[in-house]
Amino acid sequence: MSRVNRQIVILVFVILLVVSGIGFYVMSRPKPAPVRTPVATAPVVSPRPAPAPAPVDAPRPARRAARPAPAAVPPPPADAAPPPDLVTLHIDSDVPGAQVFVDRQFIGAAPVTTTDVKPGTHQINVSAPGYDQYAQSIDISPGPRDLMVRFKEVKLDMKAEVIHKHGIGSCRGTLIATPQGLRYDTTNSNDGFTVPLANVEVFQVDYLDKNLKVKIKGGRQYNFTDPSGNADNLFVFQRDVDKARQRLLKGDQAASN
Repeated sequence: MSRVNRQIVILVFVILLVVSGIGFYVMSRPKPAPVRTPVATAPVVSPRPAPAPAPVDAPRPARRAARPAPAAVPPPPADAAPPPDLVTLHIDSDVPGAQVFVDRQFIGAAPVTTTDVKPGTHQINVSAPGYDQYAQSIDISPGPRDLMVRFKEVKLDMKAEVIHKHGIGSCRGTLIATPQGLRYDTTNSNDGFTVPLANVEVFQVDYLDKNLKVKIKGGRQYNFTDPSGNADNLFVFQRDVDKARQRLLKGDQAASN
């Protein structure tokens, strides 16, 4: 083989070798993954249950009317006058803690103030240990009313129609008792007298004789009877007068008439 042919064979061999290498390279390369176009799908919606049909006769709820806003109430003026029937009753006593009742209802211990009364007539009762109960009916008008109960003052206003028995004969008159004294008014000027209660030495009733005996210190003794011949009036008169007389002797003060 000639030199030229040998070179040609070698060249062809090289060419075939290069071509086969290129082919092998191409065949051995990894193929790219095919690009897939995403297909849009509609979202799955769960079907809602159909509403239950309303009863045919079920009334529709009525719409509530809007409530108007309350009107602002202006405050009363500072100098507003009190209600026309308002009564302010204040009761005090010269004995602290005396129990006070209005129309038999206990309202407190003196001094006490109440507005729970109406204008009109009311019964007032006040009591204190060691003293007679105070009782009075009073008329109350609208407005303030003050009442002072004085247990330590001696009050007395008693009268009794009597007959004074003399040694010979008798005379008729009236015994009058106040905190200032005992007085006998009669048409017989020789028998009439006025004397302080403290100067009455004997003052007692005899039921058997139906007689009231009065003895004045340093003076005469008087025997009085009731015109009707009953000793009850003489007893009531003697009881109330003697009670006041004993209080004055203990130092209580006489009330001014």
